[in-house]
Amino acid sequence: MIVNITDNASLQIKEMMKEEDSENIRLRFGIKGGGCSGLSYSMGFDQEVNQELDKVEESNGIPLVINQQDVPIIEGTTIDFKQNMMGGGFTIDNPNAIVSCGCGSSFKAKEREGTPENC
Repeated sequence: MIVNITDNASLQIKEMMKEEDSENIRLRFGIKGGGCSGLSYSMGFDQEVNQELDKVEESNGIPLVINQQDVPIIEGTTIDFKQNMMGGGFTIDNPNAIVSCGCGSSFKAKEREGTPENC
């Protein structure tokens, strides 16, 4: 399994998927260049799967699509959902991140460092 989705995150994602108007919806998770540490996470719903470029798996009942180029950088990542007095949000624990931004929205990985921007 490339990405592990916890029970809390799975419940939240399933609730969000109910609001989408599609039966073939999947969670697309990956990375993109940007952020003050060089890379940032990308997470959203998608109906499209490119058989040549995408890897498809399921984690905790969530259909998941990952671009094969991102696999070395996010392999072993855990997506969780934490609730606190200020609200809730997804947290991402990536063992391949060697530096994380102070604002928590970007990271640097040994495999691909990206181009840093200002926070």
